[in-house]
Amino acid sequence: MTTGETFDCRVAFADELRALARDDERIVAVCNDSVGSSNLGGFAEEFPDRLINVGIAEQDMVGVAAGLAGGGYVPFVCGASPFLTGRALEQIKADLAYSNAHVVLCGMSPGMAYGPLGPTHHSIEDLAWLRAIAGMTIVVPADPVQTRGAVRWALDHAGPVFLRVGRFKVPQVIPDGEPFQIGRAGTLVEGDDVTIVAAGTLVSRAVEAAGRLRASGIRARVLNMATIKPLDEAAVLAAATQTRGIVTAEEATVYGGLGGAVAEFVVQHAPVPMRLLGVPGVFAPTGETDFLLEHFGLTAEGIAAAARDLAGHHRG
Repeated sequence: MTTGETFDCRVAFADELRALARDDERIVAVCNDSVGSSNLGGFAEEFPDRLINVGIAEQDMVGVAAGLAGGGYVPFVCGASPFLTGRALEQIKADLAYSNAHVVLCGMSPGMAYGPLGPTHHSIEDLAWLRAIAGMTIVVPADPVQTRGAVRWALDHAGPVFLRVGRFKVPQVIPDGEPFQIGRAGTLVEGDDVTIVAAGTLVSRAVEAAGRLRASGIRARVLNMATIKPLDEAAVLAAATQTRGIVTAEEATVYGGLGGAVAEFVVQHAPVPMRLLGVPGVFAPTGETDFLLEHFGLTAEGIAAAARDLAGHHRG
């Protein structure tokens, strides 16, 4: 279950990266004039010759990282997710994925974390864009514990990784010391009526939704799908065959991300009723992140309502 305190996962990311860099001289950080927003200030002080700031030039940033990887370094490329993924998509495809370069792309402040700055700064398309690229691994940690574990795992992974590092504060949902496993969904709540598959900032809300559902007699299974690609197909298949429907919840567009990945698998292997929660193909209004999540039903009650609707649809 969740803890009461909430955390900025960028802090966990930066702390873990510094700790790893002390023992591994291959680690370098590459950023786009985002030392502060990527929480790299401590890294810059401790390793001034291992931080490369290319300025506001995301395409160059990815190209530089590819060159560093070719020279035996392990670059952690840090930048606001909308600009890292949107501006440098061609370089990510050609310089990293096609070449299978060992580069870790760290998409900071994804989803609607920038709130009032509007759709230009919201990163709701990043999962869909990158999931379409061959050879790209996509990780969306749920809390600071999983963020640290994903950073450690990415250091030793041979190919390119996209690590979506949340800015919106979340509670801890993963026990201390639990190892990160790529391609494996974690079952946070057991249930056999419906399944809620969530990622990132919405995992803790899915857990809360399950508590609300249980109070009304609906037993919801909650899967923390931290790896969007590769998807844990076994866990999805079990959800489709052992429960009566699946709700997906993500701080992203409903087209092509977590919901799309689950639906694509389910429709081919074990069709069941589904509800896909996220941003429904629109640009968000102006407002703080909490307001925007509530506006799109990405709350514990919104998730619970979708699950109730699904359960009722199945009974009908």
